[in-house]
This record gives sequence, structure tokens and C-alpha cells, in this order.
Amino acid sequence: MNSEKKIKVLLVDDDKFLLEMYIGKFIKAGMEVNAAQGGSEGLKQLREGFAADIIITDLIMPDPDGMKVLETIQEEKLAPKAVLIVLSNQGLQTEIDRALSYKVHGYIVKATSVPSEVVEEVKRIAEKVWASRK
Repeated sequence: MNSEKKIKVLLVDDDKFLLEMYIGKFIKAGMEVNAAQGGSEGLKQLREGFAADIIITDLIMPDPDGMKVLETIQEEKLAPKAVLIVLSNQGLQTEIDRALSYKVHGYIVKATSVPSEVVEEVKRIAEKVWASRK
């Protein structure tokens, strides 16, 4: 990982409790975190210029849901260099395949990972993507 600057994470989820818990975990891992409670807030932050290195989004959210967030990020080229990761309780292969169609770099099922494992998996996915771009 790039040691001279903090990695910027945009965390999009409609669950305030989960957002607060993950914010703490990512900050403890040395990252800068912007949280967005819901898809429209996440898109607003990107449109206003937040340059996220990693975007982590839930799928099941009201207006818009995570799939629409991913679609909009692609269509509007809001974060062309960001590592896109889905963090969802949706573990069905059809949902995973649909997310991957939006050029998602990783898919983590919340129910199968404790928060510290999620942070490690996010770092692993991001490092793999960044290494492939060199």
C-alpha cells in the first residue's frame, strides 16, 4: 500500500450502526473514511469530488439500491480509478454475477465475515487490483 498518503474509502450503507462500526475498523487500519448513509448520499459525495481509492457499497438499500449505485458510478465515470467492492448479505450467485457485471473488483458477504476480516479482505482486494495496474 502507498505509505505516503492515506487510502480514502467511501463506505455506502443504509445501516447507521454498521457504518459506524466499519468506520472505526477502517480508521484503525490507517485509512481515511467517508461514510454515506444510503446510495444517494454516496453518489452525492462522488459527484462533489470525493476522490475515493476504494468504494464499498451494500446492495440492499432504499433509493437507489447498491446495483444502481454501481451502475451510476460506471455511467457517470464518477470514480474511474477506485476499487469497487460490494459488502452485502446477498450471497446468491445471481446477485454476485450481477454485481460483477458492473466491474466490481470484490464481493464480500457480511454474514460470513467478522468486521476485522472484512477490513483485511478489502485491503487484499485493493492491493491485488493496484498491483495489476502497475
